[in-house]
Amino acid sequence: MQPLGSDPGPFAAPADPVAAGVRVDAALERALDRLGDELPDLGIAVGHRLIAAGDEQALDDAEARSIASMVVAVRRASGTARLVARDLMARFGHRGCAVPKTASGAPAWPAGLIGSLAHDERVAVAAVALRRSVAALGIDVEPASPLPDEVLELVATERERPVVAGEPLRARLLFAAKEAVYKAVYPLDGLFLDFHDITVDLAGRTALVTNGRRLDLRFACATHVVALAYTAAADDGPASRSGAG
Repeated sequence: MQPLGSDPGPFAAPADPVAAGVRVDAALERALDRLGDELPDLGIAVGHRLIAAGDEQALDDAEARSIASMVVAVRRASGTARLVARDLMARFGHRGCAVPKTASGAPAWPAGLIGSLAHDERVAVAAVALRRSVAALGIDVEPASPLPDEVLELVATERERPVVAGEPLRARLLFAAKEAVYKAVYPLDGLFLDFHDITVDLAGRTALVTNGRRLDLRFACATHVVALAYTAAADDGPASRSGAG
């Protein structure tokens, strides 16, 4: 995990680079590069893009129909996330592919690929990999700001609370990690998880779900925090479950 506060401005209000035509956050880009360097050789590609007016037009017909919300801000952020995903998918030879939402709300990826999307009000992120290499993949992005106490009470287990006490960025990382884990495991298990169904070891960069599924975690910390949860395809068997021999 990146040392907390290792990149400038975790709690500062950033300038608006979109107004200047910039589509990436330089500090977040550096943090994501470091995250990529820490990943094992599984071919997971991660990227981001700043949300801008007009990105809603990037949704193709299938994507636009699959997104129930008519709120422009929601459709705009969804379009930005898919622009990131298309750039990443092109690295794997899948160019111009749509990523519509399924009935469950999870994105539908082209055959052979696995991925995840996330956004807040300012930035969208995506992660993509080959399904033969990665069995579970989830990503989340959150502003690098303190997690409200009332939210922390809902998110953290009794075991986790001492770890994040007095560490507002760690609390936000915990929240993001659990969101990423949920996105990673729902397509596999079809289970609706509560925050307390997931236990996160921030120092060990692992997560354990109550059904025994274990995932690895990686983090990027800058103007936003990004959490990536994944399981290698080779690890997605009985041996990856707690208590399995």
